[in-house]
Amino acid sequence: MADEQNNDPFAFFRQFWKPMEQQMAGFMPPLSEEELARKIAELKTVEQWLSMQLSMLQLSIKTMELQHASLAALRRMEPKPKDEAP
Repeated sequence: MADEQNNDPFAFFRQFWKPMEQQMAGFMPPLSEEELARKIAELKTVEQWLSMQLSMLQLSIKTMELQHASLAALRRMEPKPKDEAP
């Protein structure tokens, strides 16, 4: 076993994870090709929806930044009130 660990740098990690693999088998049952294809399609749909939401959020942020810059420019262009002399 010592020779095996010397030749394989990941032997220690495999030994460490071995008990976890058996426990995780109950959480993640093996899937058929059809189930995998269906899950991949579902996840791609979610990815597209999230991308669309991200684009809408970025557009909203840019619009608000433009409004903010426009209001600041208008405020700078306003004539300043003259001090009234007594």
